[in-house]
Amino acid sequence: METHLPQDGEQRQLPIELLKGGRANPRKAFNEDDLTELADSIRQKGIVQPILARPSPDTPGTYEIVAGERRWRAAQKAGLHAVPVIIRMLDDREVLELAIIENVQRADLNAIEEAGGYRELLDRFGYSQEQLSEIIGKSRSHVANTLRLLRLPESVQGFVQSGKLSPGHARALIGREDAETFAERIIAEDLTVREVEALVQANIAVTPSTPVRKAREKDADTRAFEKELADALGLKVEIKRSSGESGNLVIKYGNYDQLEYIRMRLTGMGS
Repeated sequence: METHLPQDGEQRQLPIELLKGGRANPRKAFNEDDLTELADSIRQKGIVQPILARPSPDTPGTYEIVAGERRWRAAQKAGLHAVPVIIRMLDDREVLELAIIENVQRADLNAIEEAGGYRELLDRFGYSQEQLSEIIGKSRSHVANTLRLLRLPESVQGFVQSGKLSPGHARALIGREDAETFAERIIAEDLTVREVEALVQANIAVTPSTPVRKAREKDADTRAFEKELADALGLKVEIKRSSGESGNLVIKYGNYDQLEYIRMRLTGMGS
């Protein structure tokens, strides 16, 4: 263990194999495409910001990454043999704090990883949410709302981690027994956060077989358009909107005579 390091740390060029990933790093997923892109940048410009590390408490002569694991991984893909590193003497609490702060500031964490980091600081080191918000530079409400995501089923948390579900969508599902089914419907039907919040407020039960968009109220222009077409045809007409300006126009018939009537009207044979 090195004990002669200055308080602010010491910068060195270290062989890349002497570094290892940080145990406290809240970031768990490393996208290969992002790493490849960063590796290309490193080949051209090098590593602009040094990696922060501490002497490994387990393996003398090696160093544990505190912040910059993504840069270290990309440097390996770029074929670098040594990287710039700032080495500091840090305890476990400082390591976790710095890892979370850097990742949050760089927006490198998904919301579930961020929540997991917050939870570890609260549970292991006895922080209050107020203290945590001051350390990371976020509002107390942001900390509280992020932590609430950990109350969701693991499957729904997985949707957030993969980017299939936004934190706004996920927060609306907290405490619902049908959260997993609801999340799958949100993804399948590309529902907006506002639509989800409206469904939750209306206490709409979601099942795998029921399209949740049916609960969305149609605007006045859509209802008027349906009525105008229905009056002109003498048949029931329904407009089903999708994302953007797209949608489906449904004309309902009760027998083959009505179907033939629709065919003639659409082809102009009945005029």
